Amino acid sequence: MKKSEKTRQLIIEKSASLFNQNGYAGTSIQDIMAATGLTKGGIYGNFKKEGGDKKGVKEEIAIAAFGYAVKVVNAEVQKRTFVIENSLDKLKAVVYFYKERVMNPPVEGGCPLLNTSIDCDNSIPKLQKNVVKAMQYWQERIIKTLEKGKKAGQVKKEVNSEDFATLFIGTLEGGILMSKIFKDNHQFDVMADQLICMIEELSVK
Repeated sequence: MKKSEKTRQLIIEKSASLFNQNGYAGTSIQDIMAATGLTKGGIYGNFKKEGGDKKGVKEEIAIAAFGYAVKVVNAEVQKRTFVIENSLDKLKAVVYFYKERVMNPPVEGGCPLLNTSIDCDNSIPKLQKNVVKAMQYWQERIIKTLEKGKKAGQVKKEVNSEDFATLFIGTLEGGILMSKIFKDNHQFDVMADQLICMIEELSVK
């Protein structure tokens, strides 16, 4: 890896935690400089400058940082689920992963999908677009897992995979949000236990 690529990666990795903890508005170029030990020129030199304004650089860093944060979380989850064959057991493993990590997430600050979606909303369209793509990817993974389970005779044929993917993510993210608000695992555990029961109900008896 070239020095310029290493520097850019350093900026992205350090910024991921900053944006995830403090939000877009709460993270400045000065904060990124402090976290990376780089000068302003070192930051700007590794990212494009749109229209000559500073906002373009910050947006580009935020988008790259979000992409990195999502990859980190996905890699941790896939490490847990990769060796599991049964489709429903895979989904349960995702729930158990978050039960263990909800207060100690892979990326400091919590779930980047949840945090970024609330933080940017419609104020940063380019970033919001990436949030939607990441969410769609997650939904597609769940749908694919359920459809594979149907073919293997593990999941009831009548299960609507798309609807359950929405229910799965909504319940999981709702639990994460509750635990974040109350700073207590119990809030997530209540939602997670209910989600495990819902997954078990999909099983072919």
